[in-house]
Amino acid sequence: MALKLSSSAFAANGEIPKTYSGEGEERTPPLEWSRVPPGTQEFALLCEDPDAPGNEPWVHWVLYGISANTTLLPEGLPSKPALELPIRLSQGRNTNDLIGYQGPMPPRGHGWHRYFFHLYALDRKVTLAPGAHKDELLREIQGHILDEAVLIGRYLRTVSKAA
Repeated sequence: MALKLSSSAFAANGEIPKTYSGEGEERTPPLEWSRVPPGTQEFALLCEDPDAPGNEPWVHWVLYGISANTTLLPEGLPSKPALELPIRLSQGRNTNDLIGYQGPMPPRGHGWHRYFFHLYALDRKVTLAPGAHKDELLREIQGHILDEAVLIGRYLRTVSKAA
């Protein structure tokens, strides 16, 4: 049984609702997982857009230090480096070098973009301080990933809000 990641806000490969986008309220979407592998000590999560212009995917969210007994990220987490409630975790920096979640908002006229939510079950705890970047997290967890689940959502920009 492989680790499974889902959201009550959108189906796998489905459209991410506007409330979770840069055009909406930019709320963090609710995520939940199951089939946790034995030996999991912590979870980490990355959300990125591989369809963004440029050579690298656009990083929207970096999370780590999520307790092994946690199986749900509630909607609307605040953009703070470290949280204790409603859940204990650390947040890293997105591509804009800001702490926390940045909702989907592809460039105007760029069409549909895909957003990959990668959940990693880890065999040890992450030792990074809050505010780490994606590359730092990936180096830290290399060789310690027990399993990975991916949830893909899609988003199409509809309003002409300035980027």
